Amino acid sequence: MEIQNFIEIGTIVAPQGLQGELKITTDSDFPERFETPGNRWLQIQPQQQPQPIELLKGKQIPGKNVFIIKLAGINDRNQAESLRGSKLFVEKGDRPYLDEEEYHVADLVNLQVYNQQTGENIGIVTNIFTAGNDILEVTLHRQPELQPDIIPDLDKISRVSKKRKFKVKKQKLITVLIPFVRDIVPVVDLKKGIMEINPPEGLFDLE
Repeated sequence: MEIQNFIEIGTIVAPQGLQGELKITTDSDFPERFETPGNRWLQIQPQQQPQPIELLKGKQIPGKNVFIIKLAGINDRNQAESLRGSKLFVEKGDRPYLDEEEYHVADLVNLQVYNQQTGENIGIVTNIFTAGNDILEVTLHRQPELQPDIIPDLDKISRVSKKRKFKVKKQKLITVLIPFVRDIVPVVDLKKGIMEINPPEGLFDLE
């Protein structure tokens, strides 16, 4: 299956112990994806297609978005170490039941964001963070005029070491953080690919 048919649920960050267990970090709100045995998909190298693998067991580290999991065929620390940085996936169709007004993170990313007060298309959701309430990162469509990258005349830099260390700094796109609560985000329409926000005064400067 193609990568677009999967949802990334976590990243393996380290071995755990000597029996092949793995420590995995996640932004998922569904612990059953790491605790319920069954088929998962593992991507060992970027750009590779995920391969099926069986999750045998898993448990959450209290107070953290970190799980200790055991995968079939990974039986010692060396095997576990080789999976550091690998990604774990589930199929898009394998989604836990959601209550009303709950959403999968993958469905919110790339939604167009409109100001309900003005009708203006403000930007696009590019990330979601969890800090008490979920926080939407929105990259604004209206960016300040970018200044050209300043590249000095390297012929005027006498020391070779300075030439080697010099790097051109790329300008980053401006983003805003918006609390994902009903009073501020009253409308989410996945079919239309949009959300509407009702920003209180001073939440962010649209200019």
